[in-house]
Amino acid sequence: MQTESTPSGPAARPAGPAPAGRQRGSPAPEPPSPADPAEQGRLHELHAASAADAPSAAAAALLVAAASCPDRAIAWLRLQAAERRTGALYGPGLADLGLPPERLLMAVLPDELALLKAGTDLLKSRAFGAVLMELHGPCRRLDLTTSRRLALAAAAGNCLALLLRAEADPVPSSAWRRWQVASAPSRPLAALAPGAPAFAFELLRNRAGPSGARHALDWAQGRLVPRAPDAPRAPDMAETPDAPALPRTALPLPVGRSLPPGRRAA
Repeated sequence: MQTESTPSGPAARPAGPAPAGRQRGSPAPEPPSPADPAEQGRLHELHAASAADAPSAAAAALLVAAASCPDRAIAWLRLQAAERRTGALYGPGLADLGLPPERLLMAVLPDELALLKAGTDLLKSRAFGAVLMELHGPCRRLDLTTSRRLALAAAAGNCLALLLRAEADPVPSSAWRRWQVASAPSRPLAALAPGAPAFAFELLRNRAGPSGARHALDWAQGRLVPRAPDAPRAPDMAETPDAPALPRTALPLPVGRSLPPGRRAA
């Protein structure tokens, strides 16, 4: 019996169905940008690139939440341990970031289980536009099942769920997107004055398309804006040898000892 030969290799394989939400042959979607409002009803993760980047990641998460629900309240949940270690939020600073304190509900919880349960309830309540859950270090309570509950709660309440992680490696989760956030050099100002906050984002996971995109963003007028490719960065003091020296005390303070009687630092 004769058999009909067929070509081999990738060309002989069936094309298969096109990905959901995209017609075969259509151009790939544009990669997401953290400067765009995040989708309501989704769970997103923001990971600090290092322990030193935790404050920058927290500020970035708050800016993302504020931009995604400009007319709704935001809930921020954190642990008592984090409150003791980093201190409470500063109201005037929140206002400077473009978020009036009256739009923010702060809740300090005793442990991770209480925080995750409260986050699930708030997401389903439809009382908030975004719920920000801050967790430091490895969290055994935050497994795939728990993140799935958070994602379903966000969808049920049409609320943006933001998981802010610091000093923890990414673990499998139901997050729609996962960003890594680090501080970035700010734009230079006159006389080497500190510039506005700047952030470096990297897309670690994207369920709706490819990951790996990187973005440099500046804070301007209460929101995150993409940085122009040719924007200058702030120079380091080591790169400016002619810069005037910072003022110093006339009398250096002795380490580990008090000043002699009748002497004081100038």
